Amino acid sequence: MNPVLKLLMMLVIALEISFTTSVRLNLVIFVVSLIYLIFFASFKRILYLLFVTLIPAVGIYFAQKINGDYQYGILLVTRLYAFVTLGGTYTCKTSIEDLAGSLEQNFHVPSKFAYGVMGAFNLIETIKQEIVDIKLSAKMRNVHLSYVSPTLYFKSILAAMNWSTLLAQGMNSHLFVEGNSRTHFKKITIKATDYIIFVVVVVAIQIILIF
Repeated sequence: MNPVLKLLMMLVIALEISFTTSVRLNLVIFVVSLIYLIFFASFKRILYLLFVTLIPAVGIYFAQKINGDYQYGILLVTRLYAFVTLGGTYTCKTSIEDLAGSLEQNFHVPSKFAYGVMGAFNLIETIKQEIVDIKLSAKMRNVHLSYVSPTLYFKSILAAMNWSTLLAQGMNSHLFVEGNSRTHFKKITIKATDYIIFVVVVVAIQIILIF
């Protein structure tokens, strides 16, 4: 499915379950998303999503139970799992490169913005490594920088600003400017089946809410 249409579909579903109080709808979304993940995601990834979500889910449920409203706690827990598994169905099959390409090719978002977002995502691993280097450099001077040390965050921000400047210069050198036409190595299109899936899923959500 087209990455942007898929994202819009996910946002519509998320808005639906955010403003409704249907435990049944939350469970349906959770079960369908979990089945999708079983086919397209690794078992380790599924366990990670379920286990990490379990911690806030238990806290939310018992907080509501203490207040005497355990039914609302069940609603919030099922909504939380619906959100997490729904997001997992998007990220397990859709890359940031395809999303940026679809934004530019299908929805005419300026290439400078689309690829700038993609570049920022790709810099995350570089920034993580930069933090490791900063901590290692501090240890060589017998200085321990923990995750609550202001110095670590200050130096990380400076490193991020430096990398963002290099990214902007690199994009300008490759003519990522407004109005310039570009060729594409990977063509991304919107098929008729993409619209059909979008409409069918949204209508199915409304049917579940009504009946």
